[in-house]
Amino acid sequence: MERTLGIVKPDAVKAKHTGKIIDAYLEAGLRIVGMKMVHLSPEQAKGFYYVHKERPFFNDLVAFMTEGPVVLLCLEGENAISRNRDLMGATNPANATEGTLRKRFGANIERNAVHGSDAPETAAFEIGYFFNAFELV
Repeated sequence: MERTLGIVKPDAVKAKHTGKIIDAYLEAGLRIVGMKMVHLSPEQAKGFYYVHKERPFFNDLVAFMTEGPVVLLCLEGENAISRNRDLMGATNPANATEGTLRKRFGANIERNAVHGSDAPETAAFEIGYFFNAFELV
């Protein structure tokens, strides 16, 4: 079993796509072992996206991720990371495969509806950043 972090981003929450996205995770065979809705502070968003702090899009990313609530999910399943990455689709919805979450719900490369961990080490950091052991079942 593997775990990964999923985030329903502010654009998708505002557009009321949260339920459809959660259904897609479940239909893909991923199990939700932790879930909560939060409104990230700028400090929380900066800490989470610290790996991008030198990139030109960092401030825009922080502003976007703090403009409204997000839904945080810890997803579990066989090959959960790669399965979730396949389900999400390409970062830019214009390049995403039909039926993927980003193709269905994303507007552009900056407002692409969902986030998912890209590696086991990243998943461990990301899950631990948002969830403590008592919040995961």
